[in-house]
Amino acid sequence: MVVDLARGRRLLAALLAVFLAGCGGSQSNSASTTELTESAVPTAAYAAGSYQAPEMLLSEFHEELCSESNGVKLDLSAVEQGYIAVSAVSDHRLKLQVLKDGETYTYDIASDGTPSIFPLQCGNGSYHIRVMENVVDSKYAQLYAEDCQVTLLDVFQPYLRPSDYVNYSPESACVARAAQLDAGADTALDVVKAVYDYIVGSVTYDQAKAASVKSGYMPDPDETLRTGTGICFDYASLAAAMLRSQGIPAKVIFGYVSPNGLYHAWNMFYTEETGWVTVSYEVSAGWTRLDLTFSAGGASDTFVGDGENYSELYQY
Repeated sequence: MVVDLARGRRLLAALLAVFLAGCGGSQSNSASTTELTESAVPTAAYAAGSYQAPEMLLSEFHEELCSESNGVKLDLSAVEQGYIAVSAVSDHRLKLQVLKDGETYTYDIASDGTPSIFPLQCGNGSYHIRVMENVVDSKYAQLYAEDCQVTLLDVFQPYLRPSDYVNYSPESACVARAAQLDAGADTALDVVKAVYDYIVGSVTYDQAKAASVKSGYMPDPDETLRTGTGICFDYASLAAAMLRSQGIPAKVIFGYVSPNGLYHAWNMFYTEETGWVTVSYEVSAGWTRLDLTFSAGGASDTFVGDGENYSELYQY
């Protein structure tokens, strides 16, 4: 599908990344990730020319379905829905590791029994899940481990549900705001554009937070919405929460942006559209890069690129 240049220019603002120094934040993960194939498309209803968001998909900790040992409760009951949940109690710092085919995702988890939810972003296959306890300095010992075989309902499941990285619920303010923005949309792309315009116009970059944020920081999309400030992780998490709540698969991506090797977070989203024309290049159907933080910074379009300057490391 081809649209006119005026619409293309509007979409260009939402789809091109521009460079802005000073992102802040760090992650403890230590492996690259694998891009999922797009062999399935999430169900979404369209009626009378208007976009109708499908029923919101949720995630939860099912304590009654957990396996348990050494103070660890591991919930693998929803792996086909693209996530696992864990709760643990310890006097020491804890980490959860998710391993598959040489890839390792490492997460901090609470030691007071507070449940956490994490995506299974490495696709179908055999996963090894383990909870590790800090014993001395930076050394950890295994508290509990379990293997599981994963066959996702579809490849979009991990990117349509809440998790610790994209934390929201039906009662969240960001969900209510997304539903308001959705009301005037005819297509999923219209929803993306409305969410983009809203966040860019409502959230400013927090330089002080970027300079002081600690490893293990997790954003609160509603807090970002309330304060109107945030770092790259906050922007990306808020955008993903709003889009997912409206049935649009959205990833939070961590990686590096050249030429300065800036560690950064951004989004990718998926729609069923066949593609469209922008002012400078054509974007095919599928995953499309969306960088809200850089766009909100209003940096010069001298730094606009075609995505080749983005090096992806982790996806959530």
